[in-house]
Amino acid sequence: MSAAKPSATIRYTAMRLSIFVGCFVVAAIAVNLGLVPSGAGGSNLVWVILFALVLSAPLSYVLLRKQRDEMSEQIVSSVDRAKARLEANRTREDGVTP
Repeated sequence: MSAAKPSATIRYTAMRLSIFVGCFVVAAIAVNLGLVPSGAGGSNLVWVILFALVLSAPLSYVLLRKQRDEMSEQIVSSVDRAKARLEANRTREDGVTP
């Protein structure tokens, strides 16, 4: 991972959050205009949040496939490096006798 390139996980999370916020705004407008039924009593905010989650999940799945793959590759690479360091340390410790 280079210093100039932001973390793929941070980029994916920011994009996912942006999609959710966009869906939240669309859901709130749709509820206020009566295009979608509103929540019962004081549950309107909860209803809009749940509606936005339902809208944003498939959109994120389809639109962020490339970013999700980059994040996965970055995580696998980090885990592989950590395993290699652990193995190198274990080998070094096994070779040293008191």
